[in-house]
Amino acid sequence: MVVYAGQGDARRSMSLLWRSAAPREGGAAAGPGPRPGLTVDAIVTAAIAVADEDGMAALSMRAVGERLGRTAMALYTYVPGKSELLDLMYDAAHAELPAGRAGSGDWRKDLTDWARDTLAFYLRHPWVLQVSQARPVLGPHEYAGLDALVRLLYGTGLDAGVLRRLVGTLFHFVRGAARAVADAREAATGRADEEWWYARSAALMELVPDFADRYPELSRMERESARPEPAGDDAVPYPEREARETFTAGLDVLLDGIETAVRRGPGAGRTDTP
Repeated sequence: MVVYAGQGDARRSMSLLWRSAAPREGGAAAGPGPRPGLTVDAIVTAAIAVADEDGMAALSMRAVGERLGRTAMALYTYVPGKSELLDLMYDAAHAELPAGRAGSGDWRKDLTDWARDTLAFYLRHPWVLQVSQARPVLGPHEYAGLDALVRLLYGTGLDAGVLRRLVGTLFHFVRGAARAVADAREAATGRADEEWWYARSAALMELVPDFADRYPELSRMERESARPEPAGDDAVPYPEREARETFTAGLDVLLDGIETAVRRGPGAGRTDTP
């Protein structure tokens, strides 16, 4: 399921994101009468909780209203609709990423820490991965997260043209890794997950006895990289373990590439081709 941010009214969404409309207590227009019992922040917090617990498919104004003990209609005083609410949720969740992250002087360590923290963030809120990057939200917390990453990248000494592409590369890599881990978690159901792999692996060997001859290099890689299964009931299920190890290995290779560019000089890696 892919959803697109930025589908609501541009002026109202941006005003809520940046709180520039100076609304009364959370979004209602100023006027006589008692202060409302809801706030935009309370609605956004409840919406994030719904998405965290039940997934993006469960998100609706009605579900958020029920969580707050209100009707869906009561929310529209504060948030114009679900499209604007999605923008607010997405940006509010990004407040968890360290915005004031200062470099340690070791850019490789800094980027490793950033990648691990960002992976953990996505896994706390896997619904964020369903929000397409085709149209960014353009909210303050998302910008703060980007600013923090750029600050770390400037520690490499590479020029701005290269850094601009590295920002996209790093986010694409971490989002992809997080998606793989999240998918593995969603598919895994304890013992059933092990049974799934065992049954299909056994069937594959039975139905394709010449598998190693058909795919010799793949079989060689699997054979040479095989390791004993971790012991204990707390061992991470195979698919998630594979996804996490792929993240670690891929990040090392990606950082090796950046390190090579750093050794070449500030303009290394820059290209004018699309």
